[in-house]
Amino acid sequence: MKVTGLLMMPSGWFIVLTALILLRGVVAQDLFVAAGAGVEILGLVLFTRSHLMVKRGHE
Repeated sequence: MKVTGLLMMPSGWFIVLTALILLRGVVAQDLFVAAGAGVEILGLVLFTRSHLMVKRGHE
């Protein structure tokens, strides 16, 4: 899960940057930026949970 979380965070940035460069409609840009932010947040949550699980396992 840690690797998946780490890979999802930059992919969220790529979604946001691609939306801002390629899409011309404001609504479409806003939706893709929100989707990219959601992917980043999901990646951060996965990374944090896996990191906490590893810490608990060593106690």
